[in-house]
Amino acid sequence: MKLKLAALTVALLASSGAFAQASDTVAKVKASGVVTMGVRDSSGALSYTLGDGKYAGYHVEICQRVIANLEKAAGRKLEIKYLPVTSQNRIPLVQNGTVDIECGSTTNNATRQKDVAFLPTTFVEEVRIAVKANSGITSIVQLNGKNVATTTGTTSVQTLRKNERASGVDFKEVFGKDHSDSFLLLESGRADAFVMDGSILAGNIATAKNPADFKIVGEVLSVEPIAIMVRKDDAALKKIGEDTIKDLIKSGDIAKLWDKWFMQPIPPKNSRVGLPVSESTKAAWANPNDKPMEDYAKK
Repeated sequence: MKLKLAALTVALLASSGAFAQASDTVAKVKASGVVTMGVRDSSGALSYTLGDGKYAGYHVEICQRVIANLEKAAGRKLEIKYLPVTSQNRIPLVQNGTVDIECGSTTNNATRQKDVAFLPTTFVEEVRIAVKANSGITSIVQLNGKNVATTTGTTSVQTLRKNERASGVDFKEVFGKDHSDSFLLLESGRADAFVMDGSILAGNIATAKNPADFKIVGEVLSVEPIAIMVRKDDAALKKIGEDTIKDLIKSGDIAKLWDKWFMQPIPPKNSRVGLPVSESTKAAWANPNDKPMEDYAKK
């Protein structure tokens, strides 16, 4: 009897569209006229705030292109609601439907793929170390006994601990609640180094009061594919996102977007990140895929 009731409940939910709403963003936005983009306040040139509820960046613009195609599928103009997310809450907010597409600086890994889906990799990141230019620090082995900042809820936390064990270096971890907070720990002297994605380090240095006071040093600690997140089992939106990114690659527009956000002066300060596209990122564009970082570690 319980099984029959459960089956009846499922049928009623399906017919009412409740199931479709949970996993079909096209149906959801067609009904509401609103799509919610998860954005970051300080993820370098990938996603950052301009103030007054406005956001910009490489991933923000790619997501805007995806949403333009989502509008075509929904058959109506959509209002884009920008919702700032953090490293800690971004995955739950995608899972529970609060955020429809997350356009920050999220590493695609096997653990996260159990909870969310990723669009094809748009950026292959190298985790590095930022220090004050006059610190004399050039490698992870020189961080022994130092305070090292990273951002709560990021893969860089695990990278830091793994390298600590491998190198035999003993440093103290200090955590920022977001990337700008972590950079402030370095800027204010409360941390001797900040370990994070190179693009995020470069972006925060570019917008610092005195960019020349900081530099990125040392070995590459981890190579990670960065991608845009959508809900798991949302086949329609994933297909729209995949097709959009493949079209951007085929047309050459993705390279133009890279140049716009990483090589040219960007608002609000018209500062330049100065991060040329890497060979790893070019390889990801040449073969669009959603492989997790574990696949990169096998190489």
